[in-house]
Amino acid sequence: MLVYQDLLSGDELLSDSFPYKEIENGMLWEVEGKWVVKGAVDVDIGANPSAEGGEEDEGVDDQAERVVDIQDTFRLQEQPAFDKKQFVAYMKKYIKNLTPKLEAEKQEEFKKNIEGATKFLLSKLKDLQFFVGESMHDDGALVFAYYREGATDPTFLYLAHGLKEVKC
Repeated sequence: MLVYQDLLSGDELLSDSFPYKEIENGMLWEVEGKWVVKGAVDVDIGANPSAEGGEEDEGVDDQAERVVDIQDTFRLQEQPAFDKKQFVAYMKKYIKNLTPKLEAEKQEEFKKNIEGATKFLLSKLKDLQFFVGESMHDDGALVFAYYREGATDPTFLYLAHGLKEVKC
């Protein structure tokens, strides 16, 4: 199994269990999330509670909740929305912190294409949700999510160059 960690914070943000599609010259990974039910499930085993001396409402306390699979699996923490000025400031800081951590050839590719990816994200800014990894590291990568028109499940966007592949 492959896990993708944030290069800056070390947080696990994604795994190969969730297939991705490269967009914006490979700068962004697009991953489809799904709403799932998590928690206790009431299982009918066919027993008759009244015949067994039990009450009708006795049984499992149903603690089921609906969660988004990616957000729950990697314990992503939702952050307040950014306005355009805050987002541009974040991206400048992120680019400054990430660039020295990349190999020389990746640095060139990153510098060449990050502007297009930033513009793409800016075009969706009002629809984006913002997430950080479990450690909530100030300089770590943001993970973005939005709902495509008519979709009931979110689509997540990752800045690909900020991820490090780790084999588990």
